[in-house]
Amino acid sequence: MKTLLLIRHAKSSWNNPDMDDFDRPLNKRGKQNAPEMAQRLVSRGMVPELIIASPAKRARTTAKIMAEEWHYPKQAILLEEELYLCYASTFLKVITRIDDDFNAVAIFAHNPGITDFANYLTEEIRIDNVPTTGIFAIQADTDSWKDFDLARKKFLFFDYPRNN
Repeated sequence: MKTLLLIRHAKSSWNNPDMDDFDRPLNKRGKQNAPEMAQRLVSRGMVPELIIASPAKRARTTAKIMAEEWHYPKQAILLEEELYLCYASTFLKVITRIDDDFNAVAIFAHNPGITDFANYLTEEIRIDNVPTTGIFAIQADTDSWKDFDLARKKFLFFDYPRNN
């Protein structure tokens, strides 16, 4: 079994409208929500063995904050250029390259791709929008990430900061 956690970056700052989108930092709420959501995963016993993130500052920072909560080495976070504002199909390309030694993986990315991909993965539920720091979890009945797309999948949960 392989477990995939799709995590949208935390809330970012729009204080500087001239700043390049790629470089936008997290705002105060984003910095508070990220460790809280990481702890919710810990309480579910769902700490990833591998973290892959978009290199955009808001996604990279969210991954680092959550990694700290999981005692995951920040330098081990894999940055994938392709995940920056990607289409749903790009997630599958990234997933097929994951080493099969990892059974639980978190991917930090952006909307609309992350919402589109979550909806592609299951017919059980439909999500209008994965909100900032939202987590969509799914399990695939496979031993290889290369077979993830065609494997039978089980929706585990969808959680986000205001889902108390």
